[in-house]
Amino acid sequence: MTDSPARPEPIPLTILTGFLGAGKTTLLNRLLGDPAFADTVVIVNEFGEIGLDHLLIEAVDEDMILLGAGCLCCTVRGDLVATLEDLLRKRDNARIRPFRRVVIETTGLADPAPILHALIYHPYLVMRYRLQGVVTVVDAVNGRATLDAHPEALRQAAVADRIILTKTELDETGPAEAGALRERLRALNPAAPIDAPDVPAETLLGGFFGLDGKSADVRDWLGAEEVAAHAHGHGHHDVNRHDASIRAFSLTSDGPVSRASLEMFLDLLRSSQGAKLLRLKGLVALKEDPDRPVVVHGVQHVMHIPVTLPAWPDDDRRSRLVLIVRDLEPAFVQNLWDAFLGRPRIDAPDAAALTANPLAIPGT
Repeated sequence: MTDSPARPEPIPLTILTGFLGAGKTTLLNRLLGDPAFADTVVIVNEFGEIGLDHLLIEAVDEDMILLGAGCLCCTVRGDLVATLEDLLRKRDNARIRPFRRVVIETTGLADPAPILHALIYHPYLVMRYRLQGVVTVVDAVNGRATLDAHPEALRQAAVADRIILTKTELDETGPAEAGALRERLRALNPAAPIDAPDVPAETLLGGFFGLDGKSADVRDWLGAEEVAAHAHGHGHHDVNRHDASIRAFSLTSDGPVSRASLEMFLDLLRSSQGAKLLRLKGLVALKEDPDRPVVVHGVQHVMHIPVTLPAWPDDDRRSRLVLIVRDLEPAFVQNLWDAFLGRPRIDAPDAAALTANPLAIPGT
């Protein structure tokens, strides 16, 4: 009896998003000249949307072209899942050379949530690809007006793991305008670092799961400290903000959490408030195996199968969850979390009632 072949390491995947004219194509062109970007597949919606003509070398087939940096570029032919599966078939059958990572460039009007949904829902793609992060490009000249006028731009910024601020050098972007935009982005998504377009490719494409299979700094990935600091510093929410319906907050536990409690909490949150859950990510210590934390990740009604790490990536062994929600009070989620951890608060009747009777869903 022969041993079954080892499952290949998941391929890191980054989503590059941003509103129309924000500068995604310019950023991609710069990255394609970086050696750290070699052996990358870039997926775009249409070749005509990305100005890479000077980098084209040859056509691999009718749906794929080879770029000068040794990268491949292909189109989404109406179905992202089918495109990602097709890439794996070609790679496994040696029809294309192995690639080290995938970058998906969305259209400027795309809500990234459905893309995240597809990546963490599909049982085969979950095994073969690993989400490295969401990079959102924001135009410093038109950024605040775009956030005011387009809900898609708000969601693009809210779910980002990293924000790239472009066009800050233009005359129309004064220090006050750029500073106000930065503050708004930090209020919208405190966990995401805000960088300039010249950020190194290794930094831009880095994430919780490093390319060498080792974990990157969990603090950078979660940004839980930044979220908590923002929550404490902004106790009175500004109702005049255009994006006041979107909140970022964190949940913590100093002690380990039982697997059953974590699963019930995530399932109840998903089933009762999934439409309002833009993104959830976290690192949790389980009572059953406290030395090996699990990574949790969710988008709306879908929760990724938790991934167990071989060890803690740093000395902080607290369980930490970071949530980005829309039209959902953080206090409700906090009370629900406390109830499942066996520490129901006196002012948490809704959460306590919900754990006792899942059909009595408040706030919906």
